[in-house]
Amino acid sequence: MKYSFFLLSLFMASIASAQSVTLLNSGSKASFRGLSVVSDKVVWVSGTGGTVGRSTDGGDSWTWMTVKGFEKMDFRDIEAFDEKTAIIMGIADPAYILKTTDGGQNWNVVFKDTTRGMFLDAMDFANNERGVVIGDPINGKLFIAQTLDGGENWREFKTNTFAVDSGEACFASSGTNIRKLNQSGHIYITGGKASHLFVHNEKREIPFVKGTETAGANSIAFKNGKIFIVVGGDFNKKDNTEKNCFLTIDAGKTWITPETVPHGYRSCVEYLDKESWVCCGLNGVDFSKDGGMNWNWISKDGFHVVRKAKNGKAVFLAGGGGRIAKLSY
Repeated sequence: MKYSFFLLSLFMASIASAQSVTLLNSGSKASFRGLSVVSDKVVWVSGTGGTVGRSTDGGDSWTWMTVKGFEKMDFRDIEAFDEKTAIIMGIADPAYILKTTDGGQNWNVVFKDTTRGMFLDAMDFANNERGVVIGDPINGKLFIAQTLDGGENWREFKTNTFAVDSGEACFASSGTNIRKLNQSGHIYITGGKASHLFVHNEKREIPFVKGTETAGANSIAFKNGKIFIVVGGDFNKKDNTEKNCFLTIDAGKTWITPETVPHGYRSCVEYLDKESWVCCGLNGVDFSKDGGMNWNWISKDGFHVVRKAKNGKAVFLAGGGGRIAKLSY
């Protein structure tokens, strides 16, 4: 009897520790690549058709808005600070950044660039004031601009040293090819015909497949200042697992291939806690409980982006066709 009870306890513990992805009824058909989880209750998304969504009850219900004058814009990234304040990034033709302070009722243009070839990829904030936006290369260097006042004003780094190779750029796939490393600095990754990590003003190669503009690094996350995980692959080959994930424990000086890699192209990776990580892509979601060395395919629903709450434990995912979900782990 004691032995049976012990086995039952192990079984119940395994169920309790299992990971699952629960689809939510979003009420939208837009494709989402922008996702910002402020807390366990406050979540913002952005995407195609000038669409922005907000939930203040943990995803149970959503308020949808189409930004007036930007009905055809694809807002590929969003940074939210609370239930009233958020910043959205429109990628190109021209490139825009807009800000709301009233929950999305009104949006003010805080950045506009009509430069030929301008294409914004992602933005990230170290705190509520200091943020950085990154874009595809102009004249051989990544476009980088900074704000020091919560996104009200942006200033381009005219003298940045982030030079890239021909055919190398950033993917605007999930808003996570740039991450704050600390309160004063960010790390960047590139993909395409070459993939690099830019950290501590150094350029370090990542061993993704070279030679094609549709492959390479898409997203980076880190546990501390040295342990990073980078995911990607070829978005034209969603089931291909060749060189789609790498780990580093020395800030990119050397790279490790997982024993069990994610099960296809992955556009986003997120660190959760302890040794737990999650990544997602067009053919599903993978979860690792051992620091990224082995990945378990927990859902075959496709998503573009996954983010954990800045102030909380909730984890949300978003993707095409209005798909929004919540991760239990």
